Amino acid sequence: MFAASVNNVSFAKPSTALLQAHFTGQSNGVYSPDFPISPLIPFNYTGIPPNNTIVSNRTKLAVLPYNTSVELIMQDTSILGAESPLHLHGFYFFVVGQGFGDFDPNKDPEKFNLVDPVERNTVGFSVGGWAAIRFLADNPGVWFMHCRLEVHTSWGPKMAWVVLDGSNFEAYLYTDNVNPSAVSAIKSRHPNMNVAVSLEVTI
Repeated sequence: MFAASVNNVSFAKPSTALLQAHFTGQSNGVYSPDFPISPLIPFNYTGIPPNNTIVSNRTKLAVLPYNTSVELIMQDTSILGAESPLHLHGFYFFVVGQGFGDFDPNKDPEKFNLVDPVERNTVGFSVGGWAAIRFLADNPGVWFMHCRLEVHTSWGPKMAWVVLDGSNFEAYLYTDNVNPSAVSAIKSRHPNMNVAVSLEVTI
């Protein structure tokens, strides 16, 4: 059966809502917090594709501490040759770079636009191309990222981010049932950090 993927993981829709599982602390058996932040099996993404990309069908989420600065490299492949407009829920991001062919981590960042990049919540990259985006993970919760084309999304090229609570009342997932004075006891706190993520979108 054909399955599209992100970093060799084709998203499996759980029977329990991801946000519910995260908020109630009952994620065991719903999702695992170990989404790979780089492709498991690198190859020449825009050349002749391998015979087997070893795709697993799982519900894996990427976890980010609150206020993490994220740089995300999204690479299209030549496996099917379909354009992939990716949409991120919960955030606007800056498109700092785009190009054709395989992303070169040594040369392409030198061409990033860090002065006046466009701000979007959806970015398209051409067949055999790539896009680089940056955003600040300052919105606690669980947020989907998926292809805007419904037929592609049904194949599995989607994933979700878990943004953990911050250290103050304004920076945690709010509910009327939570006593604000007890916010420090809701979850363990995590230091701010920067993270670079590389996504291979196999469609």
